[in-house]
Amino acid sequence: MGNMRSLVKMLIMVLFLGWIFVWIMISTNLFKSKWTPKLAKYLNTTYFGPQGTNLVLLTVPMMFIAVLSCVYLHTQKKPTQTRREWKVKGRMGRVMMVMNPLGIVTATELTFSLLFVALLIWALSNYLYISYHVSLHNHDNAKIWQAKFRAFGLRIGYVGHYCWAFLFFPVTRASTILPLVGLTSESSIKYHIWLGHVSNFLFLVHTVVFLIYWAMTNQLMETFAWNPTYVSNLAGTIAMVIGIAMWVTSLPSFRRKKFELFFYTHQLYGLYIIFYVIHVGDSWFCMILPNIFLFFIDRYLRFLQSTKRSRLVSARILPSDNLELTFAKTSGVQYTPTSILFLHVPSISKLQWHPFTITSSSNLEKDTLSVVIRRQGSWTQKLYTHLSSSIDSLEVSTEGPYGPNSFDVSRHDSLILVGGGSGVTPFISVIRELIFQSQNPSAKLPDVLLVCAFKHYHDLALLDLIFPSDISVSDISKLNLRIEAYITREDKKPETTDDHRLLQTKWFKPQPLDSPISPVLGPNNFLWLGVVILSSFVMFLLLIAIVTRYYVYPVDHNTGKIYNFSYRALWDMFLGCVCIFISSSIVFLWRKKQNKEGDKESKKQVQSVEFQTPTSSPGSWFHGHERELESVPYQSIVQATSVHFGSKPNLKKILFEAEGSEDVGVMVCGPKKMRHEVAKICSSGLAKNLHFEAISFNW
Repeated sequence: MGNMRSLVKMLIMVLFLGWIFVWIMISTNLFKSKWTPKLAKYLNTTYFGPQGTNLVLLTVPMMFIAVLSCVYLHTQKKPTQTRREWKVKGRMGRVMMVMNPLGIVTATELTFSLLFVALLIWALSNYLYISYHVSLHNHDNAKIWQAKFRAFGLRIGYVGHYCWAFLFFPVTRASTILPLVGLTSESSIKYHIWLGHVSNFLFLVHTVVFLIYWAMTNQLMETFAWNPTYVSNLAGTIAMVIGIAMWVTSLPSFRRKKFELFFYTHQLYGLYIIFYVIHVGDSWFCMILPNIFLFFIDRYLRFLQSTKRSRLVSARILPSDNLELTFAKTSGVQYTPTSILFLHVPSISKLQWHPFTITSSSNLEKDTLSVVIRRQGSWTQKLYTHLSSSIDSLEVSTEGPYGPNSFDVSRHDSLILVGGGSGVTPFISVIRELIFQSQNPSAKLPDVLLVCAFKHYHDLALLDLIFPSDISVSDISKLNLRIEAYITREDKKPETTDDHRLLQTKWFKPQPLDSPISPVLGPNNFLWLGVVILSSFVMFLLLIAIVTRYYVYPVDHNTGKIYNFSYRALWDMFLGCVCIFISSSIVFLWRKKQNKEGDKESKKQVQSVEFQTPTSSPGSWFHGHERELESVPYQSIVQATSVHFGSKPNLKKILFEAEGSEDVGVMVCGPKKMRHEVAKICSSGLAKNLHFEAISFNW
C-alpha cells in the first residue's frame, strides 16, 4: 500500500509540474510559432477541432490529477490512538508577515504568491513582445500607437485568464486537490478572494482599454457586437457588468454590513461563467475547464446531499445569544477537529447556507454531531426566534462536514488555544478529541492552555460545552487542561444572573423524512468521488468528439460555412453539465441503494434514542449553583479555570512563557485584531518554538 501511495504521489507531482510548465510556455513566441503548429497537426483533430491542443495539454492532466488524488486520499492512513508519528501537513506553519489587505501570510503563501505574480508578469511581457515585435494586428487601419494600445488591452485580458485557471479550486468544498497540499476550502477562501480581485482588475483594464480604443476609432457600437464567427463583444460586456456587481458587493464594507446583498449577487456566478466562456470561446475555455468542472461536480453532489432533511435532535439556548444544535449522524461520518457544517433552514431562507463550527468529536460521539451558533445577523436572529418559540420540529438540511483531511492534536508537546468570544468553539472539538485519545493508556497528550476572552460573564457558559454530558472522570484524568478566561467589559462577578435563560433546552420529535447526517457517497467517499470525476470527464470527451466530428465538422468543411463561434462554447458547457448530472446521479443513487439497509437501521436507531435532560443549566457551575456529586467533569473545569475581570489577555506574555517547551502549537480563532496580534508575536522570531495557525470565518 505504501509503495502504491508513493507511486501515485510521484505521478501527481510529475503531472502538476508538466501542467505548470505548459502555463509558463504558452505565452512565449516559441510556443506560438514553433510548438503550436506541430501540436495542432496531432491534437486539433476532426474529433476535437481547434480546442484539441488546450484540451490535451491543460485539461486532461489536471483532471487526471483529480482522479489520482482521490485514490491517494482513499488509501491514506487514518489517525489512531497509538500512532503519534502520524503527522498533519500544511496545517501549522511559520508566519512570514501580517499586513493589510492580505492579512496573515505564511512563508509558503508568500512564496507561491510571488511566483504567481511573476507568472502573470512573465505572460504579459511575452504577449506584448509578440504583439509589438512579431505580429501587430491592425485590422482597423488605426495609428500604430493606437494598435499597440489595443494590443495591450487584449493581452492583459489574456493574463486575467490565468487567474481563472485557479479561481474555483479554493471554493470546491469537497476538493481532492486542496488536501494534497494540506489545505481546506475554508482556509483557502482567501486565495479565491485574491484571485477574484486580480482577475476583475485585469478584466476591467481590458474592458476600459477597448472602450477607449473604440471611442478613438469611432467604433463604440462594437461594444454590443455579437460576431457569429469570432469573439462576441456583447457577451464580454455582459460578463463584465455581472463581474463588477459581484466584485463591488464582495468588498468587506458590503459583505459584512449587507451580507444578503453580497450572497444573492454572488449567485450570479453561473451567468458570469456562461457569458465569459461565450466571449473567450471553446479553445480558451479548455484552459480553465478543470477547476470549473471539478467545482460543478462538487456543487451538484452538495445539492444531492442537501435534498435530505437532517434529523435535529435538540437545541440548547445558551447565555449571550448562543445556540447549540445537536444532529443525529451515521457512524460513517468522520471528521477532524475544527471542521464546519453548512446549515440551511427553508423556513428562514430558501437559498442561504451558513457555516458553523462543529464542537463534537466524531470519535467520542458516534451518533451525534453538534454545532454552536451565535446570534449576530438577521439569519441567526430568525433562527433564534424559531427555536425560542413552541415548535416541536424544524426542517434543516446540511452540507458537510468539511475540514482538514488530517489533523493530529497530539503532535506538539503543548498547545496554546487562543479564542475570542464564539471563536472558542473550534477548540471545543480539539479538546474533545484529546479526551478521546486519553482513553488510550499509552497515549502521550500535550499540555493544553485555553486562553479565552469574553465581553460578559455569562459568556463563560460556552466552556460548559467542553465535556460531553456522559463523560466520566476516568476519561479526563490524563488531560492536563488549564483555562484562562478574561471578562473584558465587567469588573467583577455579577450579583444576579438571568437564570431563566440558562434552562432552555428543546428536544425535537423525529419526522418521517428526517435522516441522520451521512456521507454523500457513502463511507468510501473519496473512492466514489474519483469514479464520478473519471466517468463524467470520459463521457464529456466522448460526447464532444461525437458532436464535433458528426455535427460541427460537416458544417465547417462540407457547406463552406464557419460553425458559430458562440455555439461551440455553448456545446462545451452544455455537455459538461449533462455529463456531471448523469454520472453524479447514477453513482449517488447506486450508493444510496447499497446503503439503504444501513440507513434504515441508523434511522431507526436515531429515532429510538432517548436523551437525558441535564440536571442543571449550562454554565450554572459559574453562577454558584450546586451540581450533583457525579458531575466530576464540571468540577474539573472549575478547578482548571481562572477568571480575570476587566482586562484583556496579555498575549505576548502568555506565549513567551511557553518558551520552555520544545514544540508549541498556537491556534487562534476570533476577531481579526486578535488573530493578527498572535500572528505578529509568532512571526517576531523571539520564540522560535511557536507553530502558528489561524482559524477564521471572517473572509
